[in-house]
Amino acid sequence: MYVITHDDIRRSGATTLPEALRLAPNLLVARIDTAQYAITARGFNSAIANKLLVLIDGRTVYTPLFSGVFWDMQDVMLEDVERIEVISGPGATLWGANAVNGVISVITRQAADSDGTLATIGGGNREAGAGVRYGGTLGGHGHFRVYAKTASLDNTERANGTAVRDEWNRSLLGFRSDLDLAKSSLTFQGDGYTSRSEDRGGMGPVRLGRLESSGISMLARWTRPLADGSDVRIQSYIDHSDRDDFGLFSPESDIFDIEAQHSMVLGQHKLLWGGGYRKASDDVDNGFLFGFVPRSRDLEWSNLFVQTELAVADSLQLTLGLKLEDNDYTGVESLPTARLAWSLSPTQLLWTGVSRAVRAPSRLDREVILPPPLGFIIRGGPYFVSEVADVVELGYRAQLGDKLTLSATVFHYDWDKLRSGQPAPAFIENMIAGSLYGVESWVTWQASDRWRLSGGLSTLENDLAIKPGSRDPVGPSALGDDPDYQVMMRASHSIGSRHELDIMLRRVAELPAPVVPAYTAVDVHYSWLVRRDLVLSLALQNLFDDAHAESGNPSNRSELERGTYLKVQWTP
Repeated sequence: MYVITHDDIRRSGATTLPEALRLAPNLLVARIDTAQYAITARGFNSAIANKLLVLIDGRTVYTPLFSGVFWDMQDVMLEDVERIEVISGPGATLWGANAVNGVISVITRQAADSDGTLATIGGGNREAGAGVRYGGTLGGHGHFRVYAKTASLDNTERANGTAVRDEWNRSLLGFRSDLDLAKSSLTFQGDGYTSRSEDRGGMGPVRLGRLESSGISMLARWTRPLADGSDVRIQSYIDHSDRDDFGLFSPESDIFDIEAQHSMVLGQHKLLWGGGYRKASDDVDNGFLFGFVPRSRDLEWSNLFVQTELAVADSLQLTLGLKLEDNDYTGVESLPTARLAWSLSPTQLLWTGVSRAVRAPSRLDREVILPPPLGFIIRGGPYFVSEVADVVELGYRAQLGDKLTLSATVFHYDWDKLRSGQPAPAFIENMIAGSLYGVESWVTWQASDRWRLSGGLSTLENDLAIKPGSRDPVGPSALGDDPDYQVMMRASHSIGSRHELDIMLRRVAELPAPVVPAYTAVDVHYSWLVRRDLVLSLALQNLFDDAHAESGNPSNRSELERGTYLKVQWTP
């Protein structure tokens, strides 16, 4: 697990959640245009990447339509994010199907940590935004905060200088309250948002119009510590979203989710068990390119899980887990894991793990039709089953002295039943298999009280192929576009007590299909504490690069130009 801290986010100058995720060396982040991103871990990256589970304060934000994330619909007030945990590799035993390549968990601060007023305003050549937050007490029993933010993102350009019609505007309004009850605690939070693009013109005689989205969510979480050192947690949320995209499709979705878990200590053993239920209902208007049959669908998932940590010896710990998850398409999926950790010394850990994870079918796999409504080029496969990965990992973590920490992991995926197709007219099938492997590593060196240096490296190779009997005309390249490696380096320097300077360098290798040239980006962030309640900061992106592409076909992809952003933060 790599943790992006509140301080990391602040010192990066990131203004959106996807940009903050660039700080994690174990993630692949590619910006497609102004608001669209492709984000994943350990391969298969695309705009509809579907093997990475994303949560915001425990609320799952992937859509059942394609098991991925609409990144242009995800927004948080970054000033209130406590940390972002990026878990590499399968987490299916705890989080369930689709937590195959990793989990991103965004955790916001408790309301007690955001008392008072905070206001921000900023702008630059690529975007402008403002936000305000106010927090206070709820009698003597808790705290609350309310917040609002708005942002306007300018359109990108193609390599030939023509403008892409992807200008984006969005607004967010939310609240959180944390109550201390007699022997328990209760969190209640919610938010609502709206966003829209500029008019996108048309494709010949077809008018695409604007892409618009809106949504609202409410979450409640109750936690009670027990006398024996164990605790119980129950969480539930509802989520409504509405997306209007005539070019692709226009879904209206409602999700209800509830889960409970109980952790306990049994001598030297730790036991965590629980279960959950989730229901998603959607109604999808056909777009110009995509439709779904049937138009409306109710999907349900339920699960039971147990995980135990056993102290085999003083320096050896075994973790065993199993989740049974039932879905409407493939029935019960078994998601086991086993991990062994050996403490070589109080500051060194060697570990290994074996897991089975699945990516369960979505509506895109089973019920999509392209184009609608008559005839088809591609259609969902009525017998499409779960994509399956058997994963082996070997890792090492160490705290070398009081200034140097490092982590390295080698992983190998044995994939089966990956999504494939046939020559048009084609049904979606499960006819790609093979292996995927690589290395993830990162290191942090606290060179002095004022200097911190860090770096990360990830590599990725695959040996995937269509199975005998398949006539897939594209093959594994249709599953995503991934670099062979990416490298990042960061330097953070505190200049006295009022000035901070951060420099980040990213080197991303060439993407193979479609080809996107390798690029190197250098971002610089400077902040000045003018006085106790006032901070000025300046962020420079792609400092030594006029523009570069990160995803897409050469004929129509966006080029991301050098960016500047000046921000003022006031905390009276």
